[in-house]
Amino acid sequence: MPEHTPAAAHDAVEVIIAKRDRSELSDSQIDWVVDAYTRGVVADEQMSSLAMAILLNGMNRREIARWTSAMIASGERMDFSSLSRPTADKHSTGGVGDKITLPLAPLVAACGVAVPQLSGRGLGHTGGTLDKLESIPGWRADLSNEAMLAQLESVGAVICAAGTGLAPADKKLYALRDVTGTVEAIPLIASSIMSKKIAEGTGSLVLDVKVGTGAFMKDVARARELAETMVGLGTDAGVHTVALLTDMSTPLGLTAGNGVEVAESVEVLAGGGPADVVELTLALAREMLAGAGRDDVDPAGKLADGSAMDAWKAMIRAQAGDPDAPLPQARETHVVDAPSTGVLTRLDAMAVGLAAWRLGAGRAKQGDTVQAGAGVVWHARPGDAVTEGQPLFTLLTDEEARFERALASLDGGYDIAPAGTPYTPQPLIIDRVS
Repeated sequence: MPEHTPAAAHDAVEVIIAKRDRSELSDSQIDWVVDAYTRGVVADEQMSSLAMAILLNGMNRREIARWTSAMIASGERMDFSSLSRPTADKHSTGGVGDKITLPLAPLVAACGVAVPQLSGRGLGHTGGTLDKLESIPGWRADLSNEAMLAQLESVGAVICAAGTGLAPADKKLYALRDVTGTVEAIPLIASSIMSKKIAEGTGSLVLDVKVGTGAFMKDVARARELAETMVGLGTDAGVHTVALLTDMSTPLGLTAGNGVEVAESVEVLAGGGPADVVELTLALAREMLAGAGRDDVDPAGKLADGSAMDAWKAMIRAQAGDPDAPLPQARETHVVDAPSTGVLTRLDAMAVGLAAWRLGAGRAKQGDTVQAGAGVVWHARPGDAVTEGQPLFTLLTDEEARFERALASLDGGYDIAPAGTPYTPQPLIIDRVS
């Protein structure tokens, strides 16, 4: 990333007009406006206007790289060079049933690569990694930089909340984008994700860019554009970066929620678990290991021999959790039976995600509490034969009144075709960008 010297003074209106009129912003303009907004000199309404101009008129690679660099420069940078092993990280753009970080971090650690995984909380229909882990009794998300470094050296993996010192400009701008209709701007999505990942200091990075109904990016073309933009930013910053485009039309695994996803992740670490979760976990692990120069290790062997499970238990204990304690159970359950006999040909990720959210597994706004035991379990995946009257979904919540809206979310969210109907599965991994 380029060096940042004190920027020449500019004016917010000047910068807004430049982008409104489809002009390129200069390095000096970008440095100034990001810094001035972080300090409160540029008002929210002015940055809202600029964000909308960026959404409508875009940015070129130089502008996006400079914007990302300015976001990084607004805060601290972490340094893992003192560790005795290389580092690799993964970022997912978010989906339904996307518990992959939970088995992935200890698996890669068991292969000899440190994983500094700074994660977030869920909002809306997509689950948050920290919310899932907080269903484990005692587990805590907040660690100091010193504690994080010590855990990476001793255990090899840490999943925790990002500190307030990393890219504070992003935290402020992210909240603004959420309420001004500018979330979809690819330059701002890419710089938001990559400013934090580059500032985090990892040596290599694998991006899991979700595509489909349950993903932020609904079509492959835009997902590929986002992936290419982020890979370019990482590469320009000297971070070995690759991206996988993965399907999120169907939710991952057989569960969406918090405690239920932890339980499913533990099954994967024990050598079992749903085939799609295992496939994606191993694919991302192999990319992370290759980026860190350890592609001589087979991660599948670490699932089979128990060493990934050992790393999981050590990681949970290091953050004050009890990996052997029972997970919270929802007080209320409701079973949805299959209405007909045939083949399940569609299970919509957005429908399942909304149902889990409405059951209490997610939050409508930052600061809402979530239920550790809430969620959805589905008993068949697309391609499976189902029989009329057999359980298709189990809904879990602490509040019976939540069932009605969750059931409304699932209405129309799946298709059952007559028995014998051919079914062609969508590939889980759609493309690779490097």
